[in-house]
Amino acid sequence: MTVTTRFAPSPTGTLHVGNVRAALHNWLLAKKHGGRFLLRIDDTDQERSREEHVTSIKADLEWLGLNWDGEERQSARFDLYEAEFQKLVAAGRVYRCYETAQELELKRKILLGRGLPPIYDRAALSLTAADHAAKEAAGERPHWRFLLDRAAPIAWTDGIRGPQHFDPAKMSDPVVRRADGSWLYLLPSVIDDVAMGVTDVLRGEDHVSNTASQVQMFLALGAQPPRFAHEALLTGTEGKLSKRLGSLGVSALRDEGIEPEALVGLLARLGTSDPVDPALDAAALAEQFDLARFGRAPARFDEAELHRVNAAVVHRLPFARVAHLLPEGMEEAAWQAIRPNLQHIGEAADWWQVVTGPVAAPALAEDDTAFLREAASILARTGADWAALTGALKESTGRKGKALFLPLRLALTGREHGPDMAALLPLIGADEALRRLSA
Repeated sequence: MTVTTRFAPSPTGTLHVGNVRAALHNWLLAKKHGGRFLLRIDDTDQERSREEHVTSIKADLEWLGLNWDGEERQSARFDLYEAEFQKLVAAGRVYRCYETAQELELKRKILLGRGLPPIYDRAALSLTAADHAAKEAAGERPHWRFLLDRAAPIAWTDGIRGPQHFDPAKMSDPVVRRADGSWLYLLPSVIDDVAMGVTDVLRGEDHVSNTASQVQMFLALGAQPPRFAHEALLTGTEGKLSKRLGSLGVSALRDEGIEPEALVGLLARLGTSDPVDPALDAAALAEQFDLARFGRAPARFDEAELHRVNAAVVHRLPFARVAHLLPEGMEEAAWQAIRPNLQHIGEAADWWQVVTGPVAAPALAEDDTAFLREAASILARTGADWAALTGALKESTGRKGKALFLPLRLALTGREHGPDMAALLPLIGADEALRRLSA
């Protein structure tokens, strides 16, 4: 059976790093096995869903290189949900309930006060046809619950958490449809997974209890449940899911200069025992992807680490990958010289300005001024050859180390640190370098 995974975002907002991690891991799992990665837009909440969010979600996935092999929208599948729902009605696996939210809350408080689990008491199952007719005549509209089989223990072997066991007698029958006819997440997702041929569901550990209910829904629909794996949720550096992390969107990271390779490289390994390797591309990450390497501990997301990974990625990027992002006139030799000093590609413009000028003449001691006059005299003979210039200066002045190199760098670049001068000086050019030394 072809491994088929899916990513199912709700277009009620844009993607944040937690969403992206889920999408990436499903993409990697599918690609590792030569399978299919599907995109399902969960837009059943038609009041909050926005088309601009759909567009943004797709743009973010494309920017990350997470191309999908098929796409569905839940809003286009209501007929399918209705047909499968009616099968469950006929089989007695869903039933009508009328309790208000306040009534349910009161029931929960009473059970908790008695030291009992606060699960639904199935009072609606005792309603007669006359009771239903009376409620309908009174204008009461029911919501619907899925009837769990309490005689059938729920178990599955989780790809990350190992053997999982739930007692349905200690679970509430989940609500699957609201009184206005709209759908909650659980049942449509199961119907879609069956219809789309999803073989593996990889998602956050906050869905474990949902999975327990959904296992029985698959069986009630006559389908074999897919393989499930639940990974630890992301936390911030302070050890919990911060408001900042929960809202950290792909567009914000892109604006900060983060490259897709860096975000993919970091998120692919978060939660595993494997080190982050900026040298690995998506194909290599997919080949090495292994659920067995994921742990149960929360996965810590550190923005500072992301920027460090980004710098390592930038240092490896070829000119062809970045040419369209560089200042006008900046060619491959300049990129090769400047990139080791960059954390983000956008910083290349600052260094290119160092090459093209103007550069302010630094304030120097009198002996350094004399030293630079000597350097200008030598450069007029050697040209833009750093080794020849510094070699001749060392011989003529006796200077070495910092005393030799720092005044030259300051005069030529206006900065104490930067790219290798042997690569930078030819870019500045002999005439411009002579002008700067003379200044």
